[in-house]
Amino acid sequence: MADTTYDPEEMMTVAAARALKNGDVCFVGIGLPSTAANLARLTQAPDVVLIYESGCIGAKPDILPLSIGDSELVETADMVVSVPEIFRYWLQGGKVSVGFLGAAQLDRFGNINTTVVGDYKAPKVRLPGAGGAPEIATNSREVFITLRQTPRTFVETPDFITSAGYLTGGDARAKLGVPGKGPTRVFSDLGILEPHPVTKELTMVSLHPGITADQARAATGWQLQISPNCGVTPAPTDAELQILRDMKSRAAQAHSRSNLLSS
Repeated sequence: MADTTYDPEEMMTVAAARALKNGDVCFVGIGLPSTAANLARLTQAPDVVLIYESGCIGAKPDILPLSIGDSELVETADMVVSVPEIFRYWLQGGKVSVGFLGAAQLDRFGNINTTVVGDYKAPKVRLPGAGGAPEIATNSREVFITLRQTPRTFVETPDFITSAGYLTGGDARAKLGVPGKGPTRVFSDLGILEPHPVTKELTMVSLHPGITADQARAATGWQLQISPNCGVTPAPTDAELQILRDMKSRAAQAHSRSNLLSS
């Protein structure tokens, strides 16, 4: 049964979680990607293997991590290896089936900016930067992206390209010999997008319940294409929402206690 009292972020997280399946080896970004990946682990994909950049393999955090260096990841991992091994053996070795990333800006071809807003030499905002995202976007067999959809995030031209999607579209990525498929799905708070098979332009293939095509277009900085077969995303179930909310509540309580103890 579906719960009708969910918010857009919960819808986005649930939709993203459903895309992971048992057997996936998922290189997880912190924030919404980590929340979605752990929701998948606690629901339909209990055997998904979550990898974090700090070297944690098979992490099963009871509390959502604040960063890749969170002790919760180390304590619950099947093993912890060096960062060079994570990137050289696991990622560049082709063993990661899904890279799960967030973004600050995204363009129509799935190129990601997490570096600056504004001019690089004199930015309006200095963002967290690349981290391991460029390598994840390049070497994972496919990439999922989660991002709230507004004209400021879904942009015609990113202020900086941190991690490559399909570059200028078409076969531009393939011509460079980049090993991974690139971004195969984008999960926003309005719907789900997938690349057109030829142009590689991100196309809305599913709208979340209550969202219209006009709303999605108005929230996009380019002329958004809507698939003629665009469907409606199934609403979150009561079970999915209960697990997600419990997971976030426990994390908030734990991190609040940690802040009190450190102050």
